[in-house]
Amino acid sequence: MSDFTVEADSDPRKTPKRVAVLRRDTQARVVDDGSELVTTAPHLLLREIILIELTVIALALVSLAFDAPLEGIADPLHTPNPAKAPWYFLGLQELLYYLPPVVAGVLLPGLVVVALAVIPYFRVNVELVGFYERPWKRRLTVLSVVVVAISGLLAMLHVWPVLVPTVALYLLLVVPALPFVPPRWRRRLSRVPLADWIMTWFVAVAVVLTLIGVLFRGPGWSWSWPWVQGIY
Repeated sequence: MSDFTVEADSDPRKTPKRVAVLRRDTQARVVDDGSELVTTAPHLLLREIILIELTVIALALVSLAFDAPLEGIADPLHTPNPAKAPWYFLGLQELLYYLPPVVAGVLLPGLVVVALAVIPYFRVNVELVGFYERPWKRRLTVLSVVVVAISGLLAMLHVWPVLVPTVALYLLLVVPALPFVPPRWRRRLSRVPLADWIMTWFVAVAVVLTLIGVLFRGPGWSWSWPWVQGIY
């Protein structure tokens, strides 16, 4: 007990061995570690300007090496087949092939916008804790029921571009729960938060739908290989 002295101090760098006594009306606070901080301007702003300039230069060089010809003047009497939306809307256009217009064009995009606005306020997005770094069996059971229900609905509607990424990501998520998985894989995947899994699923579905719409849809929105369409 002779190594300890009673003194009022909250800096752990000066007193690494300490006992904190907190009253009920007092909250524990973390003292600033003294790390170097920089301001947004000019430090971040300068880096963003440099990145924008490099991007413009790269696009200019690519445009000199590869042609991107425009189509002819729009003629309402001779519409192209298929009439494709811009690439950033082709994911929704691909969904319209499988789902009713109200669902694919209004309901799902509306839910995505609402989710992007609401999810950041949920605990799952605030606490960056791995899915398996806390009691996970009950959560995995609930998630499995949800995935099975969604997968069954997608299979009934034949929405394969959404079903395949959903099942693939779910199988990757349950890898740490399997007994025969290598420890290195288990440690790496168990630290991934649920928010990251959800965001990865959203990005994977969007990429798959967009790629199919850009490369694999021909006349009448039928399946067509890129080399048949003359893309390559």
